[in-house]
Amino acid sequence: MHSKDKFQISGNIIDIRSCDIFKGTVYVENGLIVDIKKHQVDSNNYIMPGLIDSHIHIESSMLIPSEFAKLAVIHGTVATVSDPHEIANVLGIDGIKYMIKNGNKVPFKFYFGASSSVPATPFETSGYEFKEEEMLELLAMDEIKYLSEMMNFPGVINRDPWEMRKIEIAKSFNKPIDGHAPGVTGEDAKKYAEVGITTDHECFTMEEALDKIKYGMKIQIREGSAAKNFEALIGLMDDYNDHVLFCSDDKHPDDLLKGHINEMVVRAISKGYDPVKVLRSVILNPIKHYGLDVGTLQIGDPADMIVVDNLEDFNILKTYIDGILVAENGVSNIDSVPEDHPNKFSAKPITSSQLHVKPDGDKLCVIEAYDGQLITGFVTEDYKVIDGNVVSDVDNDILKLVVLNRYNDAEPAIAFIKNFNLKTGAIASSVAHDSHNIIAVGTSDEEITNAINLIIKEEGGISFVNGDDNKVIPLPVAGLMSTCDGGQIAASYSLIDEAVHNAGSTLRAPYMTLSFMALLVIPQLKLSDKGLFDGNKFQFTSLFSS
Repeated sequence: MHSKDKFQISGNIIDIRSCDIFKGTVYVENGLIVDIKKHQVDSNNYIMPGLIDSHIHIESSMLIPSEFAKLAVIHGTVATVSDPHEIANVLGIDGIKYMIKNGNKVPFKFYFGASSSVPATPFETSGYEFKEEEMLELLAMDEIKYLSEMMNFPGVINRDPWEMRKIEIAKSFNKPIDGHAPGVTGEDAKKYAEVGITTDHECFTMEEALDKIKYGMKIQIREGSAAKNFEALIGLMDDYNDHVLFCSDDKHPDDLLKGHINEMVVRAISKGYDPVKVLRSVILNPIKHYGLDVGTLQIGDPADMIVVDNLEDFNILKTYIDGILVAENGVSNIDSVPEDHPNKFSAKPITSSQLHVKPDGDKLCVIEAYDGQLITGFVTEDYKVIDGNVVSDVDNDILKLVVLNRYNDAEPAIAFIKNFNLKTGAIASSVAHDSHNIIAVGTSDEEITNAINLIIKEEGGISFVNGDDNKVIPLPVAGLMSTCDGGQIAASYSLIDEAVHNAGSTLRAPYMTLSFMALLVIPQLKLSDKGLFDGNKFQFTSLFSS
């Protein structure tokens, strides 16, 4: 693959800057568009700029950037705006530099941010803690395009000095600041936005999105493996398409194999929205907002473009990045690259007796997981006791949830959760946002213990235990990613995901949902390695209520 070839491609050309579609030919030389001529051509294919994911954590694909790119280009994605805070919470700046270095080994446009939330809160154990010197070093780097999502929204609203200092540093380098403020509206939304935070991908109602637009923020409509807000927010395209970007936030490998931002484009067009307006939101808005060096199909631009057969099905026929044909007819031309496996993992195997919980109140405070959402509910329930131990109550779908510190030797933290609906077995993962301790849920203490110990043995991964049936996918890079072929990881993930559904789980993406049950900055009730946490009050809370 090289970009020195001269070539031309003809069809219906979509000019997203002038909002025009016309027949013609695009001429490419040395990776740049050197001419565009309007004339009648035989081809009915459409030529347009490549698609951009405006907010994603590459790590959630369980693939290193080079392998992520290999799958993403099949779907017409040419660039991502990527917050590397998953690996940063494990390995610090070295983790971010690893992502940049690996991404540079393939023809794909990764734009990384300076992770603002390392750790996301002081109420959990992470592998690293960014201080002022790290923020200064990162934001001074040319490769770093923005300050990543300001997750401690209560800290911003209340003008916490350290949160304000991060914002001040980003402004000193003229770099935009991403937001993360789920459910924040009214005066709090105004306080959050007025410090210079310019985007939010956490809106789950139209009212919330309109409030934030009113205060000057752009809204990233999100459709990931767990959090899905497309249907709630796509109506913004009617009057606010210049304030809308599209993103996936977190995408598991099997979902990435099926589709990416192209799926959102198809859905938006199928709802009657003008294809050119949709493409402007997907492509032009992130380019302008983040200052990306991605082509928009203009003379002199990098030849970042895709060819599709029609605007209804939007089948991606070809993807070009800097004039390189990186994918054609569903086949990627990006090769795998050899890569190291940096990690930080110190957890020791546990015993099931460490998961015992003594009864201590009339009712149990239970996390209520919601399919397709990162927010959770909070309910009180009766509980089941066997031999003085509060256990999973499978009949009432109240399952034991465990978070184990992976960085230091510590006792597991325990809570209970509804809506996983497992009837047998347990699942565990070292992907647990954002500090990435080990998280597990299951129907028995023994199986939860076995699932956790499988992760510890591999020093990272996802696992499923159901009696004697043990499955594990190792994730040796920071306990988050694999360096194996993306298609292989997607296939392995599909098998383990199917096994979990066969064991009863009714969640669309049980591992993705599980990974967010430790994310304290999204209310209402979550579990860190230090205990049960009330995200509304931003403090620890009791497992039992009287």
